[in-house]
Amino acid sequence: MSIVLIVILIGVVLLALVAIGAYNRLVGLRQRANQAFADIDVQLKQRHDLIPNLVETVKGYAKHEAGTLEAVIAARNSATAAKSVDDKVAAENVLSGALRQVFALSEAYPDLKANTNFVSLQGELSDIENKLAAARRFFNSAVSEFNAAIQQFPAVLFAGAMGFATREFFDVGDDRAVMDKAPEVKF
Repeated sequence: MSIVLIVILIGVVLLALVAIGAYNRLVGLRQRANQAFADIDVQLKQRHDLIPNLVETVKGYAKHEAGTLEAVIAARNSATAAKSVDDKVAAENVLSGALRQVFALSEAYPDLKANTNFVSLQGELSDIENKLAAARRFFNSAVSEFNAAIQQFPAVLFAGAMGFATREFFDVGDDRAVMDKAPEVKF
């Protein structure tokens, strides 16, 4: 064999090893992002499971607030039906706003605010919200690492052809102003 053929063969082998290594790294990062999203789903399911109990507790004290409670249930149903990341983000943002209104009701109803069941549910939801925030940060970190990896050399040369595409972050985005707004309480 000639030297040129050996050099070409070594080059092809090295290129194949680089491609295999990059592919395996991208698969690992994609799996990490998938796992992180599954962690968010677990927290969201726990949140969704608590909401009917919260609504039932509030119903007894705030009978004329049916519109607020119906909005919470509608937002919960929309959130549980959402499939894509974008749909989940939008639905969860609406649900968070609706829950803020329910918690604002407790200020108008001192008996509700003193109810141990309501306080317990509020504490559990607060705990879930903290875990959900941590899960979102972990997911967004995993997505950021994955997106960076598919845009870096040498993966950028073949990531698209191998089916790797950038992922969307689980972010409040344009709805930040709405979420930061204090809930409106009407008497």
